[in-house]
Amino acid sequence: MQSERRLDDTDRRSDTDGMHRLPHVGVVLAAGRSERMASVTGGGSKALVRLGGVSLIERAVRALLRLGLDEVVVVVGFRASPVVAVVDRIAPGRVLAVRAERWEDGNGASLLAAEPVVAEEPLFMVITADHVFGEGSLAPLKGAGRPAALVDHTPERTVWAEGTRVRLQDEQVVAFSKELADPSIDCGAFLLSPAVFAAQREAAARGDHSLSGAVSTLAARRPLAAIPLPAGAWWLDIDTPADLRTARRTIRRTLTKATDGPVSRYVNRPVSTRLSMAIAPLRIHPDVVSIAAFVTGVVAAWLLGIGAGVAGAALTCLTSVIDGVDGEVARLKDRATARGALLDGVLDRVSDAAIAAGLAVWAIASGGISPAAGAILASAATAVSMLSMGTKDRIAALGLPEAPERRIGFLLGGRDGRLMLGALGALAGRPAWALLTMTATAATALLIRLWCVRVRSSRLDPEP
Repeated sequence: MQSERRLDDTDRRSDTDGMHRLPHVGVVLAAGRSERMASVTGGGSKALVRLGGVSLIERAVRALLRLGLDEVVVVVGFRASPVVAVVDRIAPGRVLAVRAERWEDGNGASLLAAEPVVAEEPLFMVITADHVFGEGSLAPLKGAGRPAALVDHTPERTVWAEGTRVRLQDEQVVAFSKELADPSIDCGAFLLSPAVFAAQREAAARGDHSLSGAVSTLAARRPLAAIPLPAGAWWLDIDTPADLRTARRTIRRTLTKATDGPVSRYVNRPVSTRLSMAIAPLRIHPDVVSIAAFVTGVVAAWLLGIGAGVAGAALTCLTSVIDGVDGEVARLKDRATARGALLDGVLDRVSDAAIAAGLAVWAIASGGISPAAGAILASAATAVSMLSMGTKDRIAALGLPEAPERRIGFLLGGRDGRLMLGALGALAGRPAWALLTMTATAATALLIRLWCVRVRSSRLDPEP
């Protein structure tokens, strides 16, 4: 009875204090041992298994830091020292590792190790290291304003069979258990109050040391808000080597962009994403990949200039592929920065100008066009491509309504399309035609983009 009164008192105080407040602290549970992953871990902690070049523990911590949390507490237990060594390097001053003395009892017992750090927090987030969340998946949970659980209402059959089911009443969670037959499951992400620690002790007194036992006890007293997984968002629970293989495929597929043109989507990305997954475990900075793409483009321009059409075309296509790798690696390793994007953009524009110049030199040397015409074509191709990309960036910077970039991409006026046209022209031995088509498609894309933005902006302008 005394533990029940403590739970009620703490729950009421935490709900009142935490209402409409955003959490500042997150907790990552990384203390357990995963026997089903032994073939991958080699006897070490599953938290150190790498996915896309980043360990699961680092991926989990960075997912919380990206939400804007001030501090992340990582609870360690099994083979703790190597995990702590990784945690200490992630974000010094913002990430703290604490050891769970009774981690073998269950992840609910591990959660207790974070109590001294978060006991004064009205609300704090909790996830486990072996759960991977796609971009945007956790944001609604952070803003719930009260104790809550992230819930997947439409899990795949195999995921449902392995997951912890939740019982819902009026979009609130009242129970968690693998024994339930309800269709929804929790995603292993929670927004909790300090009342969960009293709930864990009560559940432990019944012999249940799991996290689901703690939150189920908490929910029985005061239901948790059920926050649905956002549309288009995803999450993964990695318990077996097969789960890890699925996660790698999923991560690779997320590297594509909604605005990718047809060349990027159907030609470049199938190659670049596999290359990115292969080199991500290496300690290669994304800027180095940007420089490699630039050097490849310059060599392609030189080959085109001397009339080596096949080799020049091959390196032009390779330039386009590598250009996607730098951004993909940056996203995989959470190293995407404005400075890196600026460097990539500048090098891309210089590389484009070099390739246009190489095509022009080849066209002039072969006698197909006059030197004046070659200079004009090279200048036009360079100017229009820079204007097209610059306008796109300017639209985003000014906050103007975006043009339908994916549809515009089918005009082959984007960088992927222009480089493909240049490569095809080189293979056909028609450098002048390559320059003409590159200029025409880029100019068409530019005009359509400007027209679309003008029309969409006028619809938003207030009537005079």
